[in-house]
Amino acid sequence: MALLELLHILVLVYWLGGDLGAFVASRLVADSARAPAGRVAAATILMHVDMAPRMALIFAFPTGFALGVQQGWLPADPAWIAPAFVLAGVWAAAAWMVHLKAGPDGLAKRIDMAIRIAALTGFAGAGAAGLAGLIALPLFIAGKLLVLALAVFAGLMVRRVLAPFGAAFGRIAAGQGDSEAEAIVATSLSKARFWVFVIWAAVLGAAALGVLQPV
Repeated sequence: MALLELLHILVLVYWLGGDLGAFVASRLVADSARAPAGRVAAATILMHVDMAPRMALIFAFPTGFALGVQQGWLPADPAWIAPAFVLAGVWAAAAWMVHLKAGPDGLAKRIDMAIRIAALTGFAGAGAAGLAGLIALPLFIAGKLLVLALAVFAGLMVRRVLAPFGAAFGRIAAGQGDSEAEAIVATSLSKARFWVFVIWAAVLGAAALGVLQPV
């Protein structure tokens, strides 16, 4: 039990800490006054640091699920704990393959996206059902599921708003940047920061629910 609690706390620590590091690095990436080489270095740091919150998101559910079952908050068979961690491991492996650009072309990205959409749907549906009394869930567990769904959704929105970033920043990195590329980079990162703030609010909300535990 103590180990599960520690792991669940570390999810929060690495999620917010990693996001803060990525946030700071994004400011350097968007700084047009810096040399392209420095901005590329900042972008590389951003991508590596960003893996911490990505892993935290993935393992937030299995650690929380295991705690909920062990504490008797969730009416589930403890036998489901191991499959929850296995699924998280598959998701984590896919996320790392996407990050490292390893494996069959596009397969890891499709797996990662499919699990994210399934997680968003499952968390939101279970949380809403819990609040409506359709399934037996403590209020704080239902709330945590909803804010976790919000975090997953915000992560998907970050990907969406950053879609134009890659090509534009590639031009800047190659020394072929212009005002259009700079505008795309600045706008994409600005929009992404909004959704990062949403993620921070969701994570802090989940932490508050876990501490206060309103029934």
